[in-house]
Amino acid sequence: MKRAESKNEPEQLWLESLDAVIAAPEHHKVLLENERVRFLDARIQSGDTVPVHTHRWSSVLYILSTSDFIRYDGDGNAVFDSRTVTQPMPENGAVLWQPPLPPHSVENIGTGEIRVITVELKD
Repeated sequence: MKRAESKNEPEQLWLESLDAVIAAPEHHKVLLENERVRFLDARIQSGDTVPVHTHRWSSVLYILSTSDFIRYDGDGNAVFDSRTVTQPMPENGAVLWQPPLPPHSVENIGTGEIRVITVELKD
């Protein structure tokens, strides 16, 4: 389950214990997994904060529902706040590309559930 590293990626970024399914199982449910892909149902209720975790593979995201959120880095520093984005947030039904995400957490500060189907493409 370990992602191949480049010279710029330290080993600790992709610790097995920080994998989303292990570090934050109440927010990431495996729908299907094999040697090539992993489908996750990611859910964050209003007011919830997801523990620090990683997504080591590039992913395709299918947005089922959105809400305002803040993403924090592994040290707890805010790195993204959806309320400050000048471009429109993705709507329900949007499909997005996401590169691997190093250690981070997410806080749902909105009034609705965040729900995303994530298709992780294993290298």
